[in-house]
Amino acid sequence: MSAEAPVATPEKRRILPDRVTTAVRVFAWLSFIAEIMIVGTGGAVRLTDSGLGCGWPLCTPDSLAPTPAMGIHSFIEFGNRMMSGVVGILALVLLILVWRLRRSRRDLWWLAFVVVLGVLAQAIVGGLSVRTDLNAGLVAFHYLASITLVVVSAAFLARMGFTGAPRARAVPRWFAITTHVTSLVLAIVLILGVTTTANGPHSGDPSVVRHGFDVTILEHLHATPAYALFALTLLLTIASMLQHLAIRPWMAALLLIELVQIGIGLYQARSNLPPLSVGVHMVVAAVLAAVMVAVVTRLKTEDAAVDTRNA
Repeated sequence: MSAEAPVATPEKRRILPDRVTTAVRVFAWLSFIAEIMIVGTGGAVRLTDSGLGCGWPLCTPDSLAPTPAMGIHSFIEFGNRMMSGVVGILALVLLILVWRLRRSRRDLWWLAFVVVLGVLAQAIVGGLSVRTDLNAGLVAFHYLASITLVVVSAAFLARMGFTGAPRARAVPRWFAITTHVTSLVLAIVLILGVTTTANGPHSGDPSVVRHGFDVTILEHLHATPAYALFALTLLLTIASMLQHLAIRPWMAALLLIELVQIGIGLYQARSNLPPLSVGVHMVVAAVLAAVMVAVVTRLKTEDAAVDTRNA
């Protein structure tokens, strides 16, 4: 008598994964890359004076999309809006993929959930920026919110390599404390950098004139903590090399990106802020924030917890 074919159990029929699979990894990376890209496209809108190229929520009273008669600025602005849609779709797919992990990997679930909510909030803030004729405060907040979403997406990437088991500190205590202080300095650098740019000449539209802080003073306020950030990172990088810490490749990457960022900053300050250099500076800032997240996440590892238990 021939054996009957096994009946598929409900567990086998489930589509969504119950662990971090290749699909989760792929969409996590796609979501992260899209978050970086939208920083670039958002910067392009401002730096090409396209901030008011389209009305909001409609480009015209009769059309969601721009018309040829509206010119190139409207298409640049609308392209950034379409990129927002891509970012939202990728974030939503990732959230769905980790649905079954919401208990076993609550950290990944909440990080994915925050990104989805953040994308929705960003759409509203972007619309308000247009409706308020590119208010400097809203424009600055819009960029900082984008950086925040990059950070959250980077945290998801950094943490999905863990199993969810307990972790322990893998570096000396002073190193961990100094790293957290360095991350705080980076946050200050980003806030001051955004404030400087928001009050600078690239307002997003020729009709928008900034009347607020003295940009020259803001540039110096931005540069001072930036150099402190570099000094702290240099100290941590040298210490990680001397003590052969596992985190040293990430510290070296952080230091290298800061060197690039400082070089771009010095160039644009001495060249009357060329739009392209400002745009690159914005994107590199997002990458810098993401690498800092990777560094902070690796201060604790599951391997260190195993070593502690076996000691």
